[in-house]
Amino acid sequence: MPHLARRLFVLPPDLEGAAQSWLEHGERTPRKPRFASSVVLLRDSPTGLETWLGYRPGSSPLGVVAFPGGSLDASDDDAVGWLGPSPQHWAEQMGTDDVGLARRHVVGAVRELFEETGVLLAGPDLSSTVEATSTVEWMKAREAVASQEKSFTAELAKRGLSLRTDLLKPLVNWLSPDFAHRRFNTRYFAATVPMNQQPSILESKGVWGRWVCATKAIAERDTTVLGDEVGQENTVGLTLGQLMVPGSEIMLEKMAKANGCIAYLSYKRTPHVYQPKLVDENGTLMLEVEAAKTVAGEPQRER
Repeated sequence: MPHLARRLFVLPPDLEGAAQSWLEHGERTPRKPRFASSVVLLRDSPTGLETWLGYRPGSSPLGVVAFPGGSLDASDDDAVGWLGPSPQHWAEQMGTDDVGLARRHVVGAVRELFEETGVLLAGPDLSSTVEATSTVEWMKAREAVASQEKSFTAELAKRGLSLRTDLLKPLVNWLSPDFAHRRFNTRYFAATVPMNQQPSILESKGVWGRWVCATKAIAERDTTVLGDEVGQENTVGLTLGQLMVPGSEIMLEKMAKANGCIAYLSYKRTPHVYQPKLVDENGTLMLEVEAAKTVAGEPQRER
């Protein structure tokens, strides 16, 4: 069993109103969370592990700066070519009895990753993946799927492609705080970029997205470097903790400590639901999380 430590995180600016209201009016029944999937893209670099982060407009429950992801869609239930571990296996890995939901999370993860970055975890068989997804034609397909003009599963079928679920690795399950107006129950997955593919932001909605070195981001967490670079009204002058939800920040910390992609992906993770709680620390509202302490480079079980 891991050592769980009490961690405190700043309250992101867009949650302050909801937090105050929750306290003033007394605790009520939390709003029902929407199911969501998010994918942590990884690659090795000379300076350590890098991950793809993007700007999310509005007040997203995933954070203003976040890994690619979003809500599950009704079309994630549609029939689709499936290669790799079965939905039953995924349900076991994710610690749920709901095989249909586990399947939706996997389809949603691959779909959201494709919409937001163009990286497509699909191929005609288990020995190959689709290549060169950075063309104008593929961008049109991404736009059509993102606007729900076409379904992701139909786009795959048209090209004779099946999901490569073996290219995804389950990470953790995060639940938005009870007081939030928009809540997600998010399953995070990890993946590396297939051969001859490159992530890029969606033309119509993308504002900022790039590979970020986890070690550098954590080293500069108390500065406003990243927020200033993103350059949006709700990012300039903000620190990493104000831009990201606690779950994303903790994942970045673990990436910064991991000795490369293989080490990060080979951690044995026990299914566990994490949820930040609202606490008053000497007059300042903060988010409290019980999270595992990790030691760099050591294979371990983390919750």
